[in-house]
Amino acid sequence: MALSKNSGGHWGMQESMYSVIALVFILVACVELCDAAAAIDVYRLIQYDMSGSAYGSRFAALNHHAASLHFPPGSDLSRAVLIIPLRELNITFVREYINQKKPLGGLLFLLPEIFSFENGGKKQVHEKEQLKNLLAELEQLLIHANIPYPVYFAFENDEIDTVLADIKKNDAIGQPATATTGGYKLVIPTPEPKKVASPTFTNIQGWLSGLKADGDTNQLPTIAIVASYDTFGAAPALSVGSDSNGSGVVALLEIARLFSLLYSNPKTRGRYNLLFGLTSGGPYNYNGTQKWLRSFDQRLRESIDYAICLNSIGSWDNELWIHVSKPPENAYIKQIFEGFSNVAEELDIKVGLKHKKINISNPRVAWEHEQFSRLRVTAATLSEISTAPELLQGTGGLFDSRQFVNETAITRGVKLVAESLARHIYGHQGKNVQIFADGGSLAVNPAYIQSWLDLLSQTPRVAPFLSKNDPCVMALKKELADHTDEVNMQHEVLEGVFTFYDSTSARLNIYQVASVTFDLLLLLMLGSYLIVLFSFLVITTRGLDDLISLFRRPPSRKNNT
Repeated sequence: MALSKNSGGHWGMQESMYSVIALVFILVACVELCDAAAAIDVYRLIQYDMSGSAYGSRFAALNHHAASLHFPPGSDLSRAVLIIPLRELNITFVREYINQKKPLGGLLFLLPEIFSFENGGKKQVHEKEQLKNLLAELEQLLIHANIPYPVYFAFENDEIDTVLADIKKNDAIGQPATATTGGYKLVIPTPEPKKVASPTFTNIQGWLSGLKADGDTNQLPTIAIVASYDTFGAAPALSVGSDSNGSGVVALLEIARLFSLLYSNPKTRGRYNLLFGLTSGGPYNYNGTQKWLRSFDQRLRESIDYAICLNSIGSWDNELWIHVSKPPENAYIKQIFEGFSNVAEELDIKVGLKHKKINISNPRVAWEHEQFSRLRVTAATLSEISTAPELLQGTGGLFDSRQFVNETAITRGVKLVAESLARHIYGHQGKNVQIFADGGSLAVNPAYIQSWLDLLSQTPRVAPFLSKNDPCVMALKKELADHTDEVNMQHEVLEGVFTFYDSTSARLNIYQVASVTFDLLLLLMLGSYLIVLFSFLVITTRGLDDLISLFRRPPSRKNNT
């Protein structure tokens, strides 16, 4: 019994020692990371494949020390995240790092609050046009590069500004953050991105039926008003596209509202059907528009007199462009252009005509109306943009925020389109008759335009990340249904050359970490304290002999027996 008692005490003391050792390891693990100095929302650079080639940021998880552009020459940045405010951006430096594939732990770009859809319309910044152009250049660089490390965007705030100032100070004195020197560590514990399975896009269609004459059995001609509502940008979670193409969507909804008032009364209902289309897949070669048109039966397609597509009409001063595929001398094109030009002259607006012939053998289209032209339907695009954009260019990126869109420009664009359509429908070409005159019951409603523009400027609309029943899609359907009849939705799978990946946003934790020297010193102090405390407890409760016996080799089982 005595042997059993001593043995039990011996093993009890060993268990106590093991507990203390475990405590030491826990303390060591907790030494490096202290409380988070800041925690901010961040938005990842888009990751996608096009024709089998990889583009964008290929990783999402982050666990590296922070550095600024003031890092000492020759610094190893392979395990560092460069924090770069847009105001301090050297685009040549970033382009060199990306193109030459220099090792880097990650990039974090800090954007001014004017680009935030929460605060963008409230703050005025003197250099906003310069920042907008710089951000547009950066965005094109990033989305067309294959970047083998995480790239994130965040908005400036007091927390991140304080952290960055501290990082700059350390970098300036030649003490960048490392495991040896300490500093700040950026941590995003997120799983690696996965492919978006079967991304879909949704087209929304509304209809206003014209009035047939008694005994007329022929199908009425149709005019189509179309706008693409989805966006594409460097950060999908921030791509609201206030101008491209939020302005076109808002204009279409207001035109639908105006003509619904006319068509609700048989006395003012025109002898044209009006077809309204909110299409998706615009950034991807207007894939949704193509599927929508091919869903029409031949009779409907042949009934379309012409289609007018609305694209980026929210930030122009006094000139808009009508882009066409058919030659300017074509009778239909001349009629459309003359109709718009006459109204534009009365509204003190300048309208120009741009002809770009389509190549049937090349599937690439620059404008939405070109999908109509491929099916031999007369169509045009009204836009403030004078030249055809490249693929994935001008599709609602980071710089396209509410701050840079003027609802007055959209109001003037709506008046131009609505008056031109009305004169064509009611046979008032060449006459100075204002159907949608200011102050009347059919006047354009600036408050309606502003409310919808504000809503769309807070709603990212990158199609692969929108579900079929996304609140934005359902809101557009409901609004179109309030003004038109026979509203329906067409869901299609995004086919073709694009593959997209998830993990578009995350939470970044910024920790202030101690240096290794501090860690070792603290560990030594903790260890000494625990050893003294443990020894004191053993001596006072068990005696000195028990303390000495702990460090002796325990007897074997055979001896115990």
